[in-house]
Amino acid sequence: MWIQPEEVLLAGALWVSERANPFFILQRRRGHGRGGGLSGLLVGTLDVVLDSSARVAPYRILLQTADSQIFWNIACGSSRKEITEHWDWLESNLLQTISIFDNDEDITTFVKGKISGIIAEENRPADSEEQEEDSGKFREAELKMRRLFGMPDEEKLVNYYSCSYWKGRVPRQGWLYLSVNHLCFYSFLLGKEVTLVVPWTEVTQLDKNATLLFPESVRVSTRLTEHFFSMFLNINDTFKLMEQLANIAMRQLLDNEAFAADRSLPKPCKTLKNVSALKRDLDARAKNERYRAMFRLTQDERLDGHTDCTLWTPFAKMHVVGQLFISNNYICFNSREEDLCQLIIPLREVTIVEKADSSSVLPCPVSISTKNKMNFLFANLKDRDFLVQRISDFLQRTPDSSWGDTSPLALIGHSVPSAGSESISRGRHYHPGLPTASCGLLQLYHQDTPEDLGPKAMKEKMKEESWNIHFSEFGRGVCMYRTSRTRDLVLNGIPECLRGELWLLFSGAQNEMATHPGYYGDLVEQAMGLCSLATEEIERDLHRSMPEHRAFQNETGIAALRRVLTAYAHRNPGIGYCQAMNIVTSVLLLYCTEEQAFWLLVALCERMLPDYYNTRVVGALVDQGVFEELTRAFLPLLYEHMQQLGVISTISLSWFLTLFLSVMPFDSAVLLVDCFFYEGIKVIFQVALAVLHDNMDALLSCSDEGEAMTILGRYLDNVVNKQTVAPPTPHLHALLTSGDEPPPEIDVFDLIKSSYEKFGTLRSDVIEQMRFKQRLKVIQSLEDTAKRSVVRAVMTESAFSIEELEELYCLFKSKHMTSCYWGSTSSAAERHDPSLPYLEQYRIDSAQFTQLFISLAPWVCGGHTPTLAARLFRLLDQNQDGLVNFKEFITGLSEFRPRKQKKKHNNLYHPSDNRTPSFALMCLPVWSSEDKVKDYRYYLRMWATEKEPKKETIKDLPRMNQEQFIEFCKTLYNMFSEDSSEQQLYHSIATVASLLLRIGEVGKKFSNNGGKKSVAAVEQAPPLSAPEGFTIKKVVCCKDTKVIGALADAHLEDEDEASVSSYSVVSSGSLRCEDVADDDDAVLVGERRRGSTLDADWSISFEQALASLLTEAPLVDFFERKRDVRSKMAACRAQRAVERQTSSASDHELTPHTV
Repeated sequence: MWIQPEEVLLAGALWVSERANPFFILQRRRGHGRGGGLSGLLVGTLDVVLDSSARVAPYRILLQTADSQIFWNIACGSSRKEITEHWDWLESNLLQTISIFDNDEDITTFVKGKISGIIAEENRPADSEEQEEDSGKFREAELKMRRLFGMPDEEKLVNYYSCSYWKGRVPRQGWLYLSVNHLCFYSFLLGKEVTLVVPWTEVTQLDKNATLLFPESVRVSTRLTEHFFSMFLNINDTFKLMEQLANIAMRQLLDNEAFAADRSLPKPCKTLKNVSALKRDLDARAKNERYRAMFRLTQDERLDGHTDCTLWTPFAKMHVVGQLFISNNYICFNSREEDLCQLIIPLREVTIVEKADSSSVLPCPVSISTKNKMNFLFANLKDRDFLVQRISDFLQRTPDSSWGDTSPLALIGHSVPSAGSESISRGRHYHPGLPTASCGLLQLYHQDTPEDLGPKAMKEKMKEESWNIHFSEFGRGVCMYRTSRTRDLVLNGIPECLRGELWLLFSGAQNEMATHPGYYGDLVEQAMGLCSLATEEIERDLHRSMPEHRAFQNETGIAALRRVLTAYAHRNPGIGYCQAMNIVTSVLLLYCTEEQAFWLLVALCERMLPDYYNTRVVGALVDQGVFEELTRAFLPLLYEHMQQLGVISTISLSWFLTLFLSVMPFDSAVLLVDCFFYEGIKVIFQVALAVLHDNMDALLSCSDEGEAMTILGRYLDNVVNKQTVAPPTPHLHALLTSGDEPPPEIDVFDLIKSSYEKFGTLRSDVIEQMRFKQRLKVIQSLEDTAKRSVVRAVMTESAFSIEELEELYCLFKSKHMTSCYWGSTSSAAERHDPSLPYLEQYRIDSAQFTQLFISLAPWVCGGHTPTLAARLFRLLDQNQDGLVNFKEFITGLSEFRPRKQKKKHNNLYHPSDNRTPSFALMCLPVWSSEDKVKDYRYYLRMWATEKEPKKETIKDLPRMNQEQFIEFCKTLYNMFSEDSSEQQLYHSIATVASLLLRIGEVGKKFSNNGGKKSVAAVEQAPPLSAPEGFTIKKVVCCKDTKVIGALADAHLEDEDEASVSSYSVVSSGSLRCEDVADDDDAVLVGERRRGSTLDADWSISFEQALASLLTEAPLVDFFERKRDVRSKMAACRAQRAVERQTSSASDHELTPHTV
């Protein structure tokens, strides 16, 4: 590429001049390309170690003048082809012009100006493109990565680092390239080259550790091996980026969605050195994820920036130091000291943003007022003017909303509907007139009960009063100050009347509901009445949802639960419905309205418990692995014993999926849900560890899994809430497992307090780090399980061994995954349906099938292979959706294995373009009055016979006409090239073709339409001609000349002279047509024939073709010969390395050879 002219003092150091003229020199760097000797090896090694090849391309063009000792570098290139194009342009466009200049300085000025103009012109249309945001050095490194590893242009480099790769006990210094989909390493030391390419989807573990052997190293583990990298300049940044890219790859395995760069990312004020646009994108994503998790915000919220500041807290009469965060819809504050103060201000609630008077005590303050009369004062802002302007910009984009925040129930509305609106809402499944649209189910069933004045009720009143005092001091609603006092109140239990409101507040669901008015009602109308797998499962589980609670023993509660679950399954078909969702949603409906319960379910499934409720409960399995790690860290003795019993993986899944609601009495478990909505998943881990700790002695004495399960089950059954005012709800599990001597009761408040005292050091960021490690293991384990399931399913129907099937599955899936990030004719999401069985989940299109077929097919058909692959694809694609799954793929390949001869020949050429299912039309006779009346069972048997699918046999195949016969022979001729018995095979197929021609002619005489009739078919058959220099010294009839000529064309397209001569001999000796029709107009095969004709009456059956082929022993031996499919699979795996070598070798293609 053209570069801005740079001074070069020493033109000969480390460079070899290859071309020169009076003004320009084309040079190649030593150590690049062939030759170079010891100096080339040294320079090549230094380039790799010092990254010279990233700063300096292997080819360059220098501008020189006769009287000057200074050279100017004006162009560089990563390949000889690229630099040669620039050289040719200079010679044809500038050389003659600058030769007329008298002054060398004028020449230099003119050339520099011309090059600068070209660069400006090239950059103008690409200003908006992502790659132009990257620095020149980074673009050079990206080009080098693609050249070294054979990557296409779609593969984007994120960053690269200098490091050492430990191969054995020897470190190889080189460069680590981290792209979106691959981890690559390249090293060249003293002539020894090391190349490594690891797809992120194959990574099973990432660790950063320090040992005596590998000081401060990163370990990358795959299923087959481990790779160690060390000596990073900043190992923490590198490891974080590797974690991010591996996490993106795991999302690809789960969702099959390609990585999409953020096009709306603001451009930097200046080009950042060594930082790509993708790296900035990933850094922004990581910050956004931390920001959203910290404040429980929606997935579309994007952090604009953050700054240090202080917040005046009126409840403490002090300034709290922390950070202010600004995003497109929120202003948030978090104190530097944990749990001291947190604040969330939605921009829809903001009324005034103004700069307050600055003083020495309160420098650079900003005041923000909200609709509910709260005022927030931020100070010590570094760039106050810019901050106020950014907030004002976001406020202008915020839609004006009349939704107040004083009462969350006002979001639904309590006004009595008018007669007109009532008549309209009668036809809707969800409307404000429903009982569950205005209050929770618990309130419905408690409104008629007399007021309880007992001690428990008085304690509940005291809790309510404590919260009211808190609201008056800290505010109420989304703008409430959240402090350690808030957490203490939550741990003491939320009053029933406030539970729904505070769940909405702490989970962030209230913000989402406020910004989507009417969304739930519209969703219910769209979803109800639709039939799907999710709705069937919902109907099956409706009456299993808290059947012991009277709220779900009637249609009111069941109907509300049905609407919420169905609406969410319609909103998020990727999750649809999971069995544990009904239990959690039924609890939400007890304390919330339908709409509030729906948005709480959204917050749970999409933010607070990610991937918990998908088809494979990946999130719950990940947290199960995290729980095992925590058990090993906090309770090592118990962990070892529990691992031997295999209990942890059994018990923890139900604990996490239902938040203890299914294993603990309802009144106790709901207190854990209170803590969960405020603290997040860490409180569930704490309580689970506390349960194990309390039962440690009993569990250590267990001898089997069943005994341990019984101990834990009875313990949880007796965790009671002694402060509840609700009537006792029977716990079915406790009733079924209670023994003669019930264990002592455990107060749930004591259990929660104990969990905070013993395991309160758990931090959310540590849990997220542990989740990442476990996610790699869980997803890869699920993929291995899926592979084994698929192999077992197709093993009995295929001709491959288990090992071969596993390898083929990996290749098939790899082809599918490649299309996820390198593109295909159809999107990967369309070709992946997680609801289908593992056998049918991954599908490939025709182009990908052709690539695999060419790599794995047992017979090489030359240029005819894509045609054969296309025919086989149409044969396998029975539903004609343009895609085949793994089972169909294996079915097609198995037919080419040495099994039944006729099936393989059938695949070589199927006469019809699309496989038409065999069928028989059954004509029902019209019975006369004399016929005996048939019994009804007779007609039932006839109907059953009609409905039975008829198995296709070779007799059902349509007959083959002349055009199809020609294509069939072409396929065979191309198949035999480069075979050891090539001559015998050509002779055999010529004999078979001659025999079939006679059979077709004889068949004409017995057909109803026999005769001397031919139909012009120029538009049906392509013009036939023989290749140059080819003649057959045999005169044949007009009807068969075109057939023989076409066969000659098929063979001679890619053959050398030796093959041509041999084929001429075979053809002249074998392709005779003595028994033909009467017209014997002689023509030569070598003569080009335009407007050839096809005999419409000539045809042969597949049985005739098969019988003819079986008469020739060489053909039978060829098709029965066992092929080594493993070598082809190994070659297919190594295809990437071959592409890399080809790419590297292409640099020498244009090397001039002078004699």
